[in-house]
Amino acid sequence: MGESPVPFVLPPDALRGVGSRPFGVYVHVPFCATRCGYCDFNTYTAGELGSAASPESWLDGLRRELDLAAQLLGAAPPADTVFVGGGTPSLLGADGLGHVLDAVRSSFGLAPGAEVTTESNPESTSPEFFAGLREAGYTRVSLGMQSTARHVLTVLDRVHTPGRPTRAVAEARDAGFEHVNLDLIYGTPGERTSDLRASVEAVLDAGVDHVSAYALIVEEGTALARRVRRGELPPPDDDVLAEDYELIDSMLSAAGLRWYEVSNWAASEAARCRHNLGYWLGGDWWGAGPGAHSHVGGVRWWNVKHPARYSSVLAQGHLPVAGQERLTGDDRKLERVMLELRLAEGLPLDALDGDGLRQAEQAVSDGLLDHAAAAEGRAVLTDRGRLLADAVVRRLVA
Repeated sequence: MGESPVPFVLPPDALRGVGSRPFGVYVHVPFCATRCGYCDFNTYTAGELGSAASPESWLDGLRRELDLAAQLLGAAPPADTVFVGGGTPSLLGADGLGHVLDAVRSSFGLAPGAEVTTESNPESTSPEFFAGLREAGYTRVSLGMQSTARHVLTVLDRVHTPGRPTRAVAEARDAGFEHVNLDLIYGTPGERTSDLRASVEAVLDAGVDHVSAYALIVEEGTALARRVRRGELPPPDDDVLAEDYELIDSMLSAAGLRWYEVSNWAASEAARCRHNLGYWLGGDWWGAGPGAHSHVGGVRWWNVKHPARYSSVLAQGHLPVAGQERLTGDDRKLERVMLELRLAEGLPLDALDGDGLRQAEQAVSDGLLDHAAAAEGRAVLTDRGRLLADAVVRRLVA
């Protein structure tokens, strides 16, 4: 709780383009019922927080932060997208999430046709919850599934029962949600190919129009990392991860869900997550909540992490900014290559310098970038290139 806020202003050139670029609002909900062993997000259980913070004090702080944000941005643009993540936003209930969206509306407003997403743990949802979300104005739900195999969920310390995510999808559909995402994690120690295949089949049977699939990463400081270090569990195997990814991609593609970002598949262009596309395409967003990150016009900043500190700083009338950085031209170029190359549309080759262009030519020869796309002036990953996306990025920006 020792973080101190820093004075924060946005330079005129960063503010100049506000409103001309897509603008999103991310809201970080820092509360979880339990801590998953693989997670290193800025989250807290009730036992960890004690009386230091509560959903009520957090919501008061959120309202203050969003009001200050709108003042700082001047003619604040209405939000094209809103994404409520965490943590476990569904612990707030539909009423609490309705208050969150009301706070965004009050400070910024919502653009016509705005995409409004919340993450949810299937165990803290119900038909009434989804109906309340729809009434509040949410248009999209993202549900954590990870796996249908009970032993895999046990390794991940996930508390939901294997069949609950697909039932939650049905409840969300019945409530009127057209856009529903399920998250998968692959490469968990002990996960067999048959386990992963069954999980993907369950996703397809659920009828969602969006799937996110992430390779398990052993993050330092997590319970999973400690178990791997002690030799209780093997670390994820790169060859197995590649085979898992190819299985997921082939099954989803055969069912009509096409990749549009290396870890994301959608049934149509309308099903793509517009909020995340804003990140990947270098848009502006305000990240509200403890530890949330923001970006406007080449300036990036992040909030103090602890919910109690977050609320106390805002109660004094200050933005809870813990640090900031001004991205240089080289920084922005690196980020553009790193993010846009992960998209199915790829990156314009004219975004690369001479060395990068030569490396792109070599990557085409190596089968990592698509030859036909390169002939049309774009760097687009091949299927093999997607497996080595990070390495391709390093080559193009070396």
